[in-house]
Amino acid sequence: MYDSMDVARAAIKLAITSNRSAEEQLIEKMKEKEIYGAAVDIGGDIVNSIHVVIERAIIASRKSGVTRECHVQDGAIAGASREAIMQIAAKATGLNGGGKVAICRHKEHLSVCIFMSIGLLHLNEVVIGLGHRSLPAD
Repeated sequence: MYDSMDVARAAIKLAITSNRSAEEQLIEKMKEKEIYGAAVDIGGDIVNSIHVVIERAIIASRKSGVTRECHVQDGAIAGASREAIMQIAAKATGLNGGGKVAICRHKEHLSVCIFMSIGLLHLNEVVIGLGHRSLPAD
């Protein structure tokens, strides 16, 4: 049985994968532990596209089977995504960024991690945000 710390670690590991094949391998490895994951790339003006980041997290989570289309589960993803975004928003104000959103779930534990580079030209700051919610186990 894994707890919220284990699921958060899994989301961080998934968010920092460097390419799609590493991401897919990690998702398969996590499935063996009954931790289900999804990831999606994001980029642009983060503060002005908060709704887009949240929508992408919800859609990626549904498509990968981490959650299903359900008001409660969509709300948990949206809440955890917003929490993660707010942790990086201060550094992102007025700047563009690029990175990845990762979602991981084990039973009732759900974590969303945003890992990205924010800045201008080659003057980038690396940031990470993490949100957690609880869901009824399916």
